Amino acid sequence: MPPDPETRLGAWYLASRPHTLPAAVAPVAVAAGLAIKDGVFRWGPFLAAAIGALAIQVAANFTNDLSDARKGADNEDRIGPRRAVASGLLSEPAMTVATVMAFSVATAAGVYLVTQAGWIIVIVGVASIFATLGYVGGPRPYGYRGLGEVFVFVFFGLVATVVSRFVYDRSAPADAWLLAIPMGFLVTAILVANNVRDIDTDRAAGKRTLAVILGRERTRVFFDVLVWGAFVLVVVFVVGGWTPPLSLLTLLAAPLAVPITRAIRTATDGPSLIVALKGIARLDLIFGLLLALGVAL
Repeated sequence: MPPDPETRLGAWYLASRPHTLPAAVAPVAVAAGLAIKDGVFRWGPFLAAAIGALAIQVAANFTNDLSDARKGADNEDRIGPRRAVASGLLSEPAMTVATVMAFSVATAAGVYLVTQAGWIIVIVGVASIFATLGYVGGPRPYGYRGLGEVFVFVFFGLVATVVSRFVYDRSAPADAWLLAIPMGFLVTAILVANNVRDIDTDRAAGKRTLAVILGRERTRVFFDVLVWGAFVLVVVFVVGGWTPPLSLLTLLAAPLAVPITRAIRTATDGPSLIVALKGIARLDLIFGLLLALGVAL
């Protein structure tokens, strides 16, 4: 049972958007599975990568909450969960401090990873922070110009998976790059589900997400392509001999995708779309864990 959002603890829990946090863990798990397969797994890099990824995700959520409140994108008309700053549960200064703290945790994890994997981690970390701040912050936020999905695919899919594998032995094998693609598809699907839910209020607020640009029907098709494309890609990689056969364990998660894609395709009411959003985040995690298990074995 989540804490009451009217309490201080509950407000911070709400602001962290816990249903999105599996998106940070899944690619780290896949990278760990690949490291086990290659015989280079170590607990230190794994824990630091997981902590850093979670901290960046929380910082992104805090930044989004703060920036959308300032720009009027989150108001009483939205059909999703309440936003902490816009609803007055938390103040702007408090959210700013919390964002800095989240980035500080990510930086601390990054400092350790620099000792393990070299200065490329600094480049990746700085790029991730600037990309997170620029998503909905600054004078020209690219999340308001239909580029949010590109950012999520690159940083929470490709970069998160490949760099999480890199920290073990400073290598980025081909299978890490390949499996980063379906992981990127599913994490991007989380954002698409969120934007489908908010399409009307985003349009009214002048927030031109990709869903607003494409329209509801085309965005639904895009969502299907991302979700089912992730499964198809794994099959293609296995048939091509590029990833281990047990990567097909991910197909066990396919039945979970059916009600999610159906809801996105047919529903317009808030409760159904919120359930679908939580469901795609859960699917992302389960898919990632099954993929990690398959490649590790």
